[in-house]
Amino acid sequence: MSEAVLLAWSGGKDSTLALERLLYDPRLQVAALVTTITTGYDRIAIHGVRRSILRRQTALLGIPLVEAEIPPQADNASYEASFAAALARATESSGRAIDAIAFGDLFLADVRAYREAMLARIGWRGLFPLWGEDTARLARYFVERGYRAILSCVDTEQLDGAFCGRSFDAALLADLPARVDPCGENGEFHTCVHGGPIFTGTIALERGERVLRDDRFQYVDLVEADAA
Repeated sequence: MSEAVLLAWSGGKDSTLALERLLYDPRLQVAALVTTITTGYDRIAIHGVRRSILRRQTALLGIPLVEAEIPPQADNASYEASFAAALARATESSGRAIDAIAFGDLFLADVRAYREAMLARIGWRGLFPLWGEDTARLARYFVERGYRAILSCVDTEQLDGAFCGRSFDAALLADLPARVDPCGENGEFHTCVHGGPIFTGTIALERGERVLRDDRFQYVDLVEADAA
């Protein structure tokens, strides 16, 4: 029998690629997706994508969603408590023994170490299916596979805010400055995926209001076209 695992789902391209790897691994079965939501904004933490779009994503994937809610500016203790509670709910609802959750991390060793230490404290382990892979190759693969994504957030200290709202496509990859990781692994940008081969349909998104937060992070409000 395949092993049941969870996936930390941000709604972005890296978690999408991680999910694809898990789905094509006959040894594993993805029992649920776990997403951190900032309650003050009702959006995916860091990415700034509406909860309604998150739920459309997971419906098109056909995988149960478990939400870990945190307040704005949550500290590590609050985040870890909410995340642990979400893991427990996901395990209970699946009806299977689960002790592993996958992440789409690529190469930041300190982030991986933090996750592994957090999980170890509650008897869990982390899986990192994309770890150490060439990010330029992964970015090209994402585009060539036919996935569709939009940059939902840009760190303007690392990348021009004008990139926010652009489609993640070959033209964008060609325009990225050499200092910027093609997958945005250093936090240069975050994405919202709205279609691709592992989805049963495409979410039609429109670009709405642009907001600069903390004098640094440029967000674009993505809205479903039929809800705009």
